[in-house]
Amino acid sequence: MNKHIALIAGDGIGPEVTAEAVSVLEALGEGFTFVPLAAGGNAIDAAGEALPPATLAAARECGAVLLGAVGGPQWDGLPGHKRPERALLGLRAGLGVFANLRPAYLMPQLINACPLKEEALRAGNPKGEALFDLLIVRELTGGLYFGEQGRRGDTAFDTESYSRGEIERALQAGYQAAGRRRGKLCVVDKANVLESSRLWRETAETVSKAYPHIETSYMYVDNCAMQLIRAPGQFDVLVTSNLFGDILSDEAAALTGSIGMLPSASLGNLKDGRPAGLYEPIHGSAPDLAGRDQANPIGAILSAAMMLRYSFGMEEAARRIEQAVASALAQGLRTRDIACCGPEERTAGTKEMGEAVRRCLR
Repeated sequence: MNKHIALIAGDGIGPEVTAEAVSVLEALGEGFTFVPLAAGGNAIDAAGEALPPATLAAARECGAVLLGAVGGPQWDGLPGHKRPERALLGLRAGLGVFANLRPAYLMPQLINACPLKEEALRAGNPKGEALFDLLIVRELTGGLYFGEQGRRGDTAFDTESYSRGEIERALQAGYQAAGRRRGKLCVVDKANVLESSRLWRETAETVSKAYPHIETSYMYVDNCAMQLIRAPGQFDVLVTSNLFGDILSDEAAALTGSIGMLPSASLGNLKDGRPAGLYEPIHGSAPDLAGRDQANPIGAILSAAMMLRYSFGMEEAARRIEQAVASALAQGLRTRDIACCGPEERTAGTKEMGEAVRRCLR
């Protein structure tokens, strides 16, 4: 097993949250080796480009990639093709990852941090609990973000384009995930308006035949955005396009209490028996919090747990990290983004929260 992990801390709070994730992985004692690499704004400053060829080459030699965040206001004046965010797009393409798995679940310890009323949380939940646990599978390398774009005079354009093959492999990732969960998959599209969405629906109708044990449904994206607020407990796995997945996953993240809580895994084809993987919290670089010991490291720590599960096949170790996070929260520790001022809560900084997770892990 290739236990080399490419570590791209990135910009803003990226170095702070990835440091805590690395410390948790080291506490497991599984013998991982970390390879620090530059990408994003810091790479622009040092090497003149967001994703130096050496970074991509080194990342491809590792068993997985752990990323913090990229970007910041100091690079906002750069043209689009030179911005720090191009590093992320380049890594996804260069690593061959095409399915972005973004779980969103409400922990019992954080129910007071959820903006929804208890009735909405119970609605549609098969167990009637005031909780939800869903997974958004976002197609990652096609669609609007990768289509033809440009300007003609006073007109700007971005083109959405999908091939049947791109849609098929994203759907297959979704069906495989649904098979490990509650057996329900919803394809989210805008097939009443967009031709690309009609291809998504046609392809899903074909792919679903190979998964007769999975309940397949379809929903327009605007209705889905509403249903996530009205009754998130009705969903298990959602599969959708690059743009729709980007938006819906951030909406779902807000329902968990904070976007700082949530991890993600970007998976590709099998490599040495395991999928190539890029793992990162879904939050941004949050430059206003950088260097202040206030960022929530849980999204990065849980991303490390997803890495153990998907790229290294270490299910028990992944569960240990997830249980350690739950235990730290059960003790009442809260970073500022999830603090609700409860009587048993105590505000913790980035480092203290990371140490609490490591203590619970031990």
